[in-house]
Amino acid sequence: MRSKIYKPLLFLVFLFIAFGFNAQELYNPPHGQTNKWYSFENINAEKGQGGKENKGAKGHPADRIVAGETVTLLETNESGVINRIWITINDRSPEMLRSLHLEMFWDGSDKPAVSAPLGDFFGIGLGRKVRFENALFSDPEGRSFNCFIPMPFKNGAKVTITNESDKDLGAIFFDINMLAKEHPDDILYFHTYWNREVNSQLGKDFRILPTVQGKGRFLGTNIGIFTNEDYKDSWWGEGEVKIYLDGDSDYPSLVGTGTEDYIGTAWGQGTFDHQFQGCLIANNEKFEQAFYRYHIPDPIYFKNDIKVTIQQMGGWPSARVKELVSEGASLIPVTVSNDKGLQKLLEMQNPPTINDDNFPKGWTNFYRSDDVSATAYFYLDQPTSSLPEIQEVSERIKDLHE
Repeated sequence: MRSKIYKPLLFLVFLFIAFGFNAQELYNPPHGQTNKWYSFENINAEKGQGGKENKGAKGHPADRIVAGETVTLLETNESGVINRIWITINDRSPEMLRSLHLEMFWDGSDKPAVSAPLGDFFGIGLGRKVRFENALFSDPEGRSFNCFIPMPFKNGAKVTITNESDKDLGAIFFDINMLAKEHPDDILYFHTYWNREVNSQLGKDFRILPTVQGKGRFLGTNIGIFTNEDYKDSWWGEGEVKIYLDGDSDYPSLVGTGTEDYIGTAWGQGTFDHQFQGCLIANNEKFEQAFYRYHIPDPIYFKNDIKVTIQQMGGWPSARVKELVSEGASLIPVTVSNDKGLQKLLEMQNPPTINDDNFPKGWTNFYRSDDVSATAYFYLDQPTSSLPEIQEVSERIKDLHE
């Protein structure tokens, strides 16, 4: 009995923390707002016009997307906010999840604010589907896509999916739940940025989010890594997340202490899906990792600009690192930790090389190169940004694991 009482209360507390939700909104009807559901059964979300095909008997629940075709899921000239997106498709292979290109345009802009592969956008990298639930996304049984991020707009919105694969998509089902309403002048628009480096540059941080100009809020990221087999089963997650804010140049204002630390775990990384942090794939045998962190209870605001990166760094005992190098792995040692403390190799005038007899023994952190991809989520005070276009589909699907 007690748990039946506590669960609704805990959910309301979560909503308040996550989005500033006021429980009173549940029973106070708003004024001047209209609910609209976009689906193939009512593609224009018109009043009293839903489910008309086949005399109302499930006449158009799904559609297909021919190879090379773009399908518009939502288009409106109103002011409003998208509160929920649900999609499912019949082909959920890694190649299709990376080939379907999701775009969102705000206020009549020609350039999309959201531009990402379908699968990666919905909270998990590597072109995979697994069961999970967090504050922003969910997949109850590994077969659907749910997004609960509020996406406001003042003068219109457009949501499209383009099939950039070389085969037809047989079936897509969707509904997008929108609330038509007016907004104040200072709203922030929802944006994403997706990026992949099949071979990240040795010693150079991977860009989760390149420099963006404007005022806004960094909402978080999901990251996928195919770890390089040259490094065997060595620990890959020593890289620190760095967030450069409002004019930071060489060094960031916000910096973490390691990859698993950033998502709230420690001393390695297994699978878990919590509301604001999680790891959905941790498979060392298949060299696969996928994890996320959403800055909802710990907001990150920027006034003028922001950049977010993560170091590509791993670690292993020095003797094992020497073995990797002897077998051809490319790496750069950066620190060694032992009973003498942390020895910072990059600050030494004449640091020993890994094959020197006097190279210190101990846990050795080293720069490495892996296949890294990430989706960054953020709000911006403009409906467009100066970020580059998404990479070509050939780069998105290259060397995907089955």
